[in-house]
Amino acid sequence: MHDPTGKALWLIESDLDGNLDLQAIADACGVSRFRLARDFVVATGWPVMRYARVRRLSRAARRLADGEQDILGLALEAGYGPHEAFTRAFREQFGITPEGLRARANLDGIELREAMRMQPTSTFPLSEPRFEQGDELLIAGLGERFTSDKTQGIAALWQRFVPYIGRVPGQQGEETFGLCHSPDEEGSFEYIAGVRVSRTDDLPTGFTYQRLPPRRYVVFRHRGHISSIHETFAAIFQRWLPQSGLLAADAPEFERYSADFDPMAGTGHVEVWVPLKG
Repeated sequence: MHDPTGKALWLIESDLDGNLDLQAIADACGVSRFRLARDFVVATGWPVMRYARVRRLSRAARRLADGEQDILGLALEAGYGPHEAFTRAFREQFGITPEGLRARANLDGIELREAMRMQPTSTFPLSEPRFEQGDELLIAGLGERFTSDKTQGIAALWQRFVPYIGRVPGQQGEETFGLCHSPDEEGSFEYIAGVRVSRTDDLPTGFTYQRLPPRRYVVFRHRGHISSIHETFAAIFQRWLPQSGLLAADAPEFERYSADFDPMAGTGHVEVWVPLKG
């Protein structure tokens, strides 16, 4: 069983002194840093290195409340060089300076990030998957960058895109696509609400596009209302992929919506296409 997220959590807890960076964690997990960043956010709701930083700050907070005097030493252990950088990050996280917490000598009102343990499975039901050799896809539409905790803006992006459906130059077919691509090291990603097109030379102002080469996918039909689609993604990445022995490729994944899909009524259907390595 290959579980990069679970291994990454173990590595972070094993190295709270701040020596590991995202590349080192990804190398140890056998995946690229971008794949790890994306999968970790889907599974935990946290960017990898933000989780590591908050865990280190939480450990420092416990020790300060217990009377630790060496704040510079704590800063270095938490991966911060200058004392000022540590103090700034500590205050942003907990609303109090390290000196203030040490003087107070208790953790009342301080929300620590305890060590996270991966649950072996998500209980959200998955449809029986099918495997597809996907053709080249050229998807064009409105795009925006989102973070793991701000995905509610995707619905507003779709509302802006809906008036273009059926009127995009070169549009092919009536299905629509929600394309996730270009994750960064903090776990944010670009999302395109779009359609398949044959050309990009005369797209409307503000449009963006992505060209996907032919590749192999595993496809799941989402069950339930569209508002719970994150549950399908979590079940795929937390449960199905680790148990399957397959690896997701470092390539865009997408939602494919049927032509009759109505997000308000929940009619029609949506599929999640996950690219596979190899």
